[in-house]
Amino acid sequence: MTKSSSFCAPLLLFLVWRAGEVAEACSCSAKHPQQAFCNADVVLRAKVVGRQEIVTGNDVYGNPIKRIQYDIKQLKAFKGPDRDIDSIFTGPSSAVCGVNLDINDKKEYLITGKLESDGTVHVTLCDFIQPWESLTIAQRKGIDSRYEMGCECRIIHCASVPCSISDPAECLWTDWLVENSVQGPQARHYTCIKRNDDSCAWYRGAAAPKKEFLDIEDP
Repeated sequence: MTKSSSFCAPLLLFLVWRAGEVAEACSCSAKHPQQAFCNADVVLRAKVVGRQEIVTGNDVYGNPIKRIQYDIKQLKAFKGPDRDIDSIFTGPSSAVCGVNLDINDKKEYLITGKLESDGTVHVTLCDFIQPWESLTIAQRKGIDSRYEMGCECRIIHCASVPCSISDPAECLWTDWLVENSVQGPQARHYTCIKRNDDSCAWYRGAAAPKKEFLDIEDP
């Protein structure tokens, strides 16, 4: 091995390690859209009308703390404070879970996020943020009213076998196991709904659950 190649090898390993470190910097656990809705402080349908990088202070080393501010036009609020939200904030890059949104007057988004103590809304790659047109009818119904019917239920993510529920108030989410994707049929078409006996079960359908479904008791 030549001197130059022996130098390049550790340099390449360092760069690969650094790339892996950045790629692993933002890590999110799988969430069913209903979980994202129930866990969010704010759920909006909105358009993005502007973007700017802002500095919110300095870290302990004196480096500026940067955030991206997206100016939005709120079309409808499904959850959140009793006022219009006109901006949301996110990290400056995907490495720190920052979200990249298109500024397009014709493109609408479903946005879920957290309400900070200062009243601002913060969003990350771990939140459920999707173009509105990509949502299924069931997801739109869920966001509008149905997901809330199951916020007391627990959705258990099944990533490998064996997996099972341990409580009647749980729904087993098997999209990853069956479809190798978290955007499978259960995520796109099903809602985990609490029934009258306090058990929970998956429900699929555009119409509201009938009394017969809600009155079913688990054996």
